[in-house]
Amino acid sequence: MSALLCLIAGFVSFYVLVYYCVFRSARCSSSVKLKGKTAIVTGSNTGIGKSTALQLAKRGARVILACRNKERGEAAAYDIRRESGNNQVVFMHLDLASLKSVQSFAETFLKTEPRLDILINNAGVMGLGCTEEGFGMAFGVNHLGHFLLTNLLLERLKQCGPSRVVTVAALLHHLGTVDFSLLNSQKDLVSGQSTWDSFQAYCNSKLCNVLFTRELSNKLEGTSVSCYCLHPGVIYTELGRSMSLWLQLLMMPFAKLFFLSLEAGSQTTLYCALQEGIEPLSGRYFSNCALQQVGVKARDDALAKKLWEVSERLSGLS
Repeated sequence: MSALLCLIAGFVSFYVLVYYCVFRSARCSSSVKLKGKTAIVTGSNTGIGKSTALQLAKRGARVILACRNKERGEAAAYDIRRESGNNQVVFMHLDLASLKSVQSFAETFLKTEPRLDILINNAGVMGLGCTEEGFGMAFGVNHLGHFLLTNLLLERLKQCGPSRVVTVAALLHHLGTVDFSLLNSQKDLVSGQSTWDSFQAYCNSKLCNVLFTRELSNKLEGTSVSCYCLHPGVIYTELGRSMSLWLQLLMMPFAKLFFLSLEAGSQTTLYCALQEGIEPLSGRYFSNCALQQVGVKARDDALAKKLWEVSERLSGLS
C-alpha cells in the first residue's frame, strides 16, 4: 500500500511540476479599455478565438467574429453579447480556405465598418485536404488566407492608428520548413497525405506565420501599425478536428490532464493586442506574455522577403 501511495504521490508531484513549469500560462495584466475601438478575430466561433473575442468585448470593443460557419458564428456572437453585456459583437462570414471569400469579407467590412484597430489572425487548421484554389489546407488557411486578409485591410488599419495586427503562430514553427520548389509544383509545403505530412504541414504554416510577421513589420516601418506573432501555449481546442479519430482519441487523456484552458490560452494574444509600450517590439514573437526567441529559420530576412513575394503572387495581390 505504501508503495502505491508513493507512486501516486510521485505522479501528482510530476504533474504539478510539469504543469506549472511547462504548460501554465501567464496572464495579460493590461487594463486598457476599448470603447470606440473595433477588432476582428478570425476563427472566433470556438476555442481561444472565442475566448479572445469575449475578453475584447468585455473591454468595450466592437468585435467582428470572422468565421466560416454562419450558425456557429452567430451562436458564438450571441453567447459573447450575453456574457459581456456588450451588444457590439457581430458575425461576418469568412472562409479562409477561399481567397474569393477573403476578398468578399474585406470588401464588405470596408464598406460597412468605419474603423479597424485590432486584427487578430487566430484561425488555424491541422489536417489534409485542399482549399478552393487548390492549396494545401494548412498553408492556405493558416498563412495565405491571413496574408491576403491583412493586406486588404492594411490601409484601414493605418487610418485608425495606432493599431495592431496579431497572428497566432506556434512553438512548432521550430520544426517548419519552406520549400518554394514544392510550393510552386504542388501548391503546398508537403508532398504526401499521411498523418505525419499533416503535422509537418501545420509546422510549416506556423513558420510562415512568423516569417510573415517579420516581413510585415518591415513593410509597416514608419506607420502607426505594429504587428506581433505568438505561441498561445499548449491548449485543448478543436484545432485537430480534421485529424483522424484514433489520433484524437489518443490525444484526449493527455490533453485533459496537461493542456491549458481556453481562457489561459488567449492571454498572450490579448497581451500582444493590448499591452502598452511594446510597439518597439513590432515583428517579434511572444509566448507566455513575454518576448521569446524564434527558431533560426524564422530569423532569415531573405526567406521572409521571398515568402512575402511568393504569397503576393499566389494570393493575386501582384
